[in-house]
Amino acid sequence: NPVGPYRAFDAAEFPLEDIKTIKNAVGCKINDVVLAMCASALRQYLLELGALPGRPLIAGVPLSTRRDHSESGNQIAFMLVNLGTHLADATDRLALIRASVDHNKQRFLRMKPAEILGYSVGLMAPGLTSMLAVQRPQSLAFNLVISNVPGQRSKLYWQGCEVEAMYPVSVVADGMALNISLTSRADGLDFGLIACRRTLPHVQRLLEHLEVGLQEVESLAKRAG
Repeated sequence: NPVGPYRAFDAAEFPLEDIKTIKNAVGCKINDVVLAMCASALRQYLLELGALPGRPLIAGVPLSTRRDHSESGNQIAFMLVNLGTHLADATDRLALIRASVDHNKQRFLRMKPAEILGYSVGLMAPGLTSMLAVQRPQSLAFNLVISNVPGQRSKLYWQGCEVEAMYPVSVVADGMALNISLTSRADGLDFGLIACRRTLPHVQRLLEHLEVGLQEVESLAKRAG
């Protein structure tokens, strides 16, 4: 549905060390933990609204494809990740997310940079064309964007004061009423959630569910240990 003119924004910080401990115990990446947290939160939020679809939600996730140590230019692909929101079991959900991410990464490894760019544009083009034409989008390949941008690994300071949080703010569009962006700092992972207030009421509940999602993955890590 078309998004309305009003936005809801909420933010939260999670200890980066906790997430690193979990990913090491489970044997996955930080982004896998983040996606599992988001999947759990979205499933619970939609269950509360009585609006959980039978099919899994698909996240559009930016992925760095840089294969060298250069710092010039953007080398980013856009992968579609199955969040497994139709699955009640957290173990099954994480396994599906990891398989989906690994499938995308293996595909990109077989592609040249120009092919990766063309593939990503191909995924985005139908939905973007619909938006630019001011039509109801029928061809969006994903339900929301989840973007994890690595930040500075050392502590940041502004005017001599330590920066305690950096909450990213992104955009929503017709057919994509929620955007979850996050960035890392030396010791924290900062989430910024922006949503169409009309389409997604009480979106602040997602922050509570993200906490529960982290606890779910933490339980998996303890079992794995």
